[in-house]
Amino acid sequence: MHINLEWQQLKDEAASMIKKIELLEVSKRKLLGECLGSCTIEELQQIEQQLERSVSTIRARKNQVFKEQIEQLKRKEELLAAENARLSDECGEPPRSVTREDILLLEEQRESSSILLLEEQRESSSISDVETELFIGLPETRTKRLTPRK
Repeated sequence: MHINLEWQQLKDEAASMIKKIELLEVSKRKLLGECLGSCTIEELQQIEQQLERSVSTIRARKNQVFKEQIEQLKRKEELLAAENARLSDECGEPPRSVTREDILLLEEQRESSSILLLEEQRESSSISDVETELFIGLPETRTKRLTPRK
């Protein structure tokens, strides 16, 4: 009798989880802009507000990461300048200051290498077949969506 009770509890828990998964799938589809035909104006406004909050959070995090990277690059610049001065002392040459021409030359080199990299990426992306769809959900659902429908 005790085993039957546990079995029933497990079945109930599984059914509850299936319902939760279905609700999450519906919510995910709505956030992706799918199946919005049955939504009321209020629901659409809630979805829009939720997406705006999400985008705001993402932008704030992106800005924070950019600021951290800038600070890290500034520290690296200081270390490199100190190392440059040390090496100049070892060679017996006065430390060379960076001129505007040096900066322009570096920018040109960076741009040309970026263009080459973009061309390589474009060539390689045309060769490879990559799935670019955003997927939120369980892996089983993903494989079901990827199989061709007859």
